[in-house]
Amino acid sequence: MRNYQEEFDRRVAYIRSKLAEAHADGIVFGNSGGKDSALVGILCKAACDNTVGIIMPCASKRNYGQDADDGRSLAEQFGIETRTVDLTAVREAELKALEGVAALNDMALTNIAPRLRMTTLYAVAAAENRLVAGTGNRSEIHMGYFTKWGDGASDFNPISDLTATEIFEFLSFLNAPRSIIDKAPSAGLFDGQTDEQEMGVTYKAIDDYLLYGTVSEADKAVIDRYHNRSGHKRRPISTFENP
Repeated sequence: MRNYQEEFDRRVAYIRSKLAEAHADGIVFGNSGGKDSALVGILCKAACDNTVGIIMPCASKRNYGQDADDGRSLAEQFGIETRTVDLTAVREAELKALEGVAALNDMALTNIAPRLRMTTLYAVAAAENRLVAGTGNRSEIHMGYFTKWGDGASDFNPISDLTATEIFEFLSFLNAPRSIIDKAPSAGLFDGQTDEQEMGVTYKAIDDYLLYGTVSEADKAVIDRYHNRSGHKRRPISTFENP
């Protein structure tokens, strides 16, 4: 049986090493009310008492309701300081500023909120000498299901090697709130959105493929398509080099 206590201890030690290397005083993370941010918040709080989670509703009604409630439940259970920054008006101001500059498609509109959230996290980090903790899991990273320079940005990521299935198991081991564990994974980018519905494939199918190499031809086609077209998100910035 997998030893999650040993993994917990090693990940906590990793986080502490990142803080020491950076001479940072604390950690900040986006407390979205989801599974990934929940595990990151628990790990960071165990590693550093000076950990703060920021709840950042942005346009979606779900952000103000279920997601915020779940984020607060996590924070209360594990003693994590919580602050709320409402970004809806900021998003509206950005859209207003872009009128007449560009006609935004759905992808451009969807990516605004994650980037505003990361701007917020780095503002807090810079003001208080904190590191920004990343919350992307292995399944999302493989699929490219994250926003470049949005939720894909961070100073360190203690869960990037874990699949969505492993995140679920880890949270169950830690007795995280059931409301977080049981709800359908969603980035909360717009009302009614769920990750699996948007991608057209389940996390179980993705994880079975990554962990065991077992997958149906139909699911493999979807997974490979997402992975191949998102390679630019996983590569470092291309820079010119003189010969």
